[in-house]
Amino acid sequence: MILEDLYRLLRAGHVQAQGIVDTLTQPLVVLDQVFCVTNANNAFIDAFKVDRDDILGRSLFSLGNGEWDIVDLRTLMAEIIPKTAAVVGYEVTHNFQTIGKRTFLVDARRLVHPDNNSTSILVVFEDVTESNRERAESDIILAETRHRMKNLFSVIRALAMQTQTEGYTAKEYRDAFLGRIDLALRAQEIAPGEASADLSALLDAAVTATGGNRIHIEAGPSTTLPSSKVLPVSMMFHELTTNALKYGALSVPEGRVRLSWRIEESDGLTMLVCEWREEHGPTVRPPVHRGYGTELITATAKHLGGSAEQRFDARGLIANIKLPI
Repeated sequence: MILEDLYRLLRAGHVQAQGIVDTLTQPLVVLDQVFCVTNANNAFIDAFKVDRDDILGRSLFSLGNGEWDIVDLRTLMAEIIPKTAAVVGYEVTHNFQTIGKRTFLVDARRLVHPDNNSTSILVVFEDVTESNRERAESDIILAETRHRMKNLFSVIRALAMQTQTEGYTAKEYRDAFLGRIDLALRAQEIAPGEASADLSALLDAAVTATGGNRIHIEAGPSTTLPSSKVLPVSMMFHELTTNALKYGALSVPEGRVRLSWRIEESDGLTMLVCEWREEHGPTVRPPVHRGYGTELITATAKHLGGSAEQRFDARGLIANIKLPI
C-alpha cells in the first residue's frame, strides 16, 4: 500500500467516525488528558450556541470566557474520572450566558482504545431542564391533590358523624347524608382553588338545587366571601332549605321563601346580614328541642365570628345570619 492509499484510507475512516459522532443527537465532546477539546459534535455546537473553531484545542473550563469553569464539572473531571472507568448521570446545573440556566446529566468515560491506554475522555450532556421542571410541577399538583382529597374526606367524615340518626330510618339518614355530600361538592365547584367566591352564586348553588324556584333570591350588594367560608355558609343555607322542605313553607305547594342580604357596619366591622323569610307555609311553632339543623346554623355562624337568630313567627320562620366580611 502506497502512502497516498494509506492517507485516503485513514481520511475515509476519520470522515466516517466524525459522521457517526455528528449523527448522535446528544451533545458530545472529546477531551484530551488535560481536558482540552479535541472534538465536538453538531449537537453540542447547537445546544450551547458555540462556534466549533472557538472551542477546538481549548480547555473545556476556559470556554465562554471562563463560564464553563463549573465547580461540579471540574470536580467530575479532576477527581472522579481518574478513579473510575465511567460516571453516569452526574447532575450539573449552571447559568450559561447564551442559553440561560440549564440542568444537565453528564456521562463521562474514557475512550475505548485497542491497546487500552487511551487518555481521552468522552463526555455526553443530556439536557433535563424541562423534564425536571415538569416533574416538579407534577409533584406539586399531586401534593395539592392529596391535600384536597384529605380535606374532602375529613368533611365527609364530619358530615357522617353530624348527620342525625335518632328517630330516622336508614333511607332518611341516607338521603340527608347524600344531600349534604352533594352540597359539599357543589361548594367546592364554586371556588375551585380561588381565594374568594361570589355570594350570589354561592347562595344559588346552596338553595336552588334543593328548594327549586320557590326560593326567591333578592340580590343585594355585590359581595365575595373567602374560600374558607364557602362550605360553612353553603351548609347553613342548605339546612334552612332542608328544614323548610320538611316542616316549613316549602312543605306545602303555596309556600315560598325570600332570601336577601345587605351590608352593615357594626362596632368597626363590616357585616354581611342575610335574611331568610318563609311565607304562606303552615303555622310555625318553636320546636320542643333544638335539632341538628338549628345547632349547625348557630354553631357555624359563631365559628365564623358572627351570629344566627331564628324567629318562629306564626306566619313563617325568619332567620337572620350575620357574618363579618
